[in-house]
Amino acid sequence: MRDHYDFSKMKGRKNPYARHLKQPVTMRLDSDTVAYFKSMSEETGIPYQSLINLYLRDCAVHERRLHMAWNSADAEQMSSQ
Repeated sequence: MRDHYDFSKMKGRKNPYARHLKQPVTMRLDSDTVAYFKSMSEETGIPYQSLINLYLRDCAVHERRLHMAWNSADAEQMSSQ
């Protein structure tokens, strides 16, 4: 095995499967949610976008469903705002 390899003459080639790995998506998130993931990012050293992706992937893998029920008082309050 060589001590040094010269990679300067290698021709770079993009990964043909890279575009299938992740899909760019525009989402609107409230500032509290972004702040939460950014604080987790500082603690873990993982970019906050990756943390959001990991959380959503975990929900998808485990087929978690959001269960919400609006009562009439909540609906009236939301419509008055």
